Amino acid sequence: MLDAAKAVLDTGVGLDRDGVLAVLTCSDEELPEYLAIAHDVRMRWCGPEVEVEGIVSLKTGGCPEDCHFCSQSGLFASPVRAVWLDIPSLVEAARQTAATGATEFCIVAAVRGPDERLMAQLADGVAAIREAVDINIAASLGMLTQAQVDRLAELGIHRYNHNLETARSYFPQVVSTHSWEERWDTLRMVRAAGMEVCCGGILGLGETVEQRAEFAVQLQELDPHEVPLNFLNPRPGTPLAEQPVLDPKDALRAVAAFRLALPRTLLRYAGGREITLGDLGTRDGLLGGVNAVIVGNYLTTLGRSPAEDLALLDELSMPVKALSATL
Repeated sequence: MLDAAKAVLDTGVGLDRDGVLAVLTCSDEELPEYLAIAHDVRMRWCGPEVEVEGIVSLKTGGCPEDCHFCSQSGLFASPVRAVWLDIPSLVEAARQTAATGATEFCIVAAVRGPDERLMAQLADGVAAIREAVDINIAASLGMLTQAQVDRLAELGIHRYNHNLETARSYFPQVVSTHSWEERWDTLRMVRAAGMEVCCGGILGLGETVEQRAEFAVQLQELDPHEVPLNFLNPRPGTPLAEQPVLDPKDALRAVAAFRLALPRTLLRYAGGREITLGDLGTRDGLLGGVNAVIVGNYLTTLGRSPAEDLALLDELSMPVKALSATL
């Protein structure tokens, strides 16, 4: 299957499900070559630049959904409690994000979907950020109605994040309060409204490698602008609290496989990479197809310091994408 992977470099067409599965199940001896091919694919079809993003939670905790990996669900006995961020704090978070060199600032809320209060606060926050900081603003507010999609487009939200989380066949094992199809419908409306689509998921939820391959080709069908790859960081009080952390080599196999499935897509390191891959694995992934990172902390877990990530990018001679290039 190495020949199939090499063909992606020439054609820019992603691997099919069998090809993705071959990468996900490759031997330890084959893995470095797959990572090297994935890196070459990224360099040819995406270029050397790395997009840096910061995220902040506008509304944390108290979510009515039962996503089994998430400590923000109000249905689990996790230590996260509901809290709202005020506008000055939101602006300050955007300032700090921009100071790292990031071009992307994503406002996230732990909700099934936004109510009028949240939409109004988002509008106020976007206006305040635009007055203070030159940065692209993205949002992640759960499932949307058509009217809400239209409002976000009017506000100038240029990218919307809504993760499918896992393969369609495995989703009911992870979430029971809404369906995979409901998430897909939101993504379809977002794309039709002209916003960029950001959609990825979490690996290590208990899915099989076959389901990881299924998930990769489902993302391929969606063709999002960006795919954030998260690795489960088991959170206390959630149904997946005792789930083992993904093996680091399996995580790197996934990095290579998702890049070879999605040769032209922003593939972003997101939550869980610190405990799954550590410093060495983080480097290997950046040399194996990753071309975007979230810097700083995540929504309820700690990340690497922005300085560490930016120093690593500098060491690897990977330039940070300039803001003007993303507008």
